[in-house]
Amino acid sequence: MTVKLHNTLTGNIDNFKPLTDNEVTLYTCGPTVYDYPHIGNWVAYIYWDTLVRTLTANDYKVTRVMNITDVGHLVSDADDGEDKLEKGARREGKTAWEVAAFYTDYFLKGMDQLGLIKPQYITKATDYIDQQIDLVGRLKDKGYTYQIDDGIYFDTSKFATYADFAHLDLDEQKAGARVDYNPQKRHGSDFAVWKFTPIGEKRDMEWLSPSKILEGDQPKMGFPGWHIECSAMALSLLGNTIDIHTGGIDHIPVHHTNEIAQSEAATGVRFCNYWLHNNHLKVNGTKISKSLQNGYKLEELQAKGFSPLDFKMLVLQSHYRSEGNFTFDNLQSAKNRLHNWRNIAALRHQIHDTINHGDQDVSVYATSGAVVEALASDLNTPEALRIIDEAFTRIGNSNLDHIDRFPFVQLLETIDAVLGLQLVDSTPDISDEAKQIILERLSARSRKDWPQSDKLRDQLLEQGIVVRDTTNRTIWEYAN
Repeated sequence: MTVKLHNTLTGNIDNFKPLTDNEVTLYTCGPTVYDYPHIGNWVAYIYWDTLVRTLTANDYKVTRVMNITDVGHLVSDADDGEDKLEKGARREGKTAWEVAAFYTDYFLKGMDQLGLIKPQYITKATDYIDQQIDLVGRLKDKGYTYQIDDGIYFDTSKFATYADFAHLDLDEQKAGARVDYNPQKRHGSDFAVWKFTPIGEKRDMEWLSPSKILEGDQPKMGFPGWHIECSAMALSLLGNTIDIHTGGIDHIPVHHTNEIAQSEAATGVRFCNYWLHNNHLKVNGTKISKSLQNGYKLEELQAKGFSPLDFKMLVLQSHYRSEGNFTFDNLQSAKNRLHNWRNIAALRHQIHDTINHGDQDVSVYATSGAVVEALASDLNTPEALRIIDEAFTRIGNSNLDHIDRFPFVQLLETIDAVLGLQLVDSTPDISDEAKQIILERLSARSRKDWPQSDKLRDQLLEQGIVVRDTTNRTIWEYAN
């Protein structure tokens, strides 16, 4: 089937066609590892994991790079203020290197908790300093950079299409700017590709600025600008033109606009063919902010009885281009939905391997394809979840003896493959001991020995198993 994606570059939902048949190059903007990621940060990685899974389900081989920003991201998206890693180091009384290592490990563990597929390349900015310097040198040789007191800047006026991607009105921006933070910059939109360590300061992370990027031979210590790292890593590992680049909508006007400018100025070809951007997650209808203390961490949700996969379900209930809203009521609803799905998944242990197909009441043969098709339509996760709900409702309301186990298990495996909700792994069969108790309870019920039946039911409940008696049979479910 044809995969369709909303392309920020064109403003349309485009049919996806990679540069090489059945192979996809994908770059994901990763975290700045100076602090704990909150639930709003995780949203993007959940959606881009779904993108990878959808492409894979459509027989594409995906080669993916995700950066770890451990240097160069200043406290604003502009080129002023303090490096976020240096700020984190001062806050915690550690070196910037120690802060980066701690929060990188924390982030990768969070990916595991959320069941996210790790990219083939997880690249740290500090491991690609040489490549970033080489890229700055190429830009200098082509006349795109100039040097001022605090660093080397890209001259956006020399890149004719600079404003096109984000539809920027540079004249309006200039007129609306109340403060010019750096009067040496030629244009307000110019951005740093390499920053100099301020005179008299010593940074934890700094490198000698080589003469090939400098105007003049006076040695200077410095560090890369935030934007240059993504271009250097993508070009080095994926080639001059990549298929897909992902990030948040906040990246469009600055970070991704600057990536395009410096990459295409250096190579002379289009940097990326498909740009995907996810919308923000609010909390109780309000922007996430430190002052409101509403940027919950995964472990804070866990302390309230919610798993990372409960949160993942909440995220998937909204389309990636829609603004999401987190409330604990919404999270409880997502938890309930996932719990119900797990109980449906557990029915596979209670269905015979084969049935007489003439007696089949419920068909799920087409459901797996319908789920994949929904996701192929611009990652329509709400529609995929609706299809699954509909199929699971049919299964749950049916005589299990009339359900074909093979396509049902195939559906569960498809859901896990494209949504990563781990339905199969999280729903093991119950023990033989528990099964024996269920048989004993059935015997007690047949004798109308209700006290013994209730006693056995309570024994099962102590093991986290709930029994439900239907007109056809007794079904067991997970208590929580």
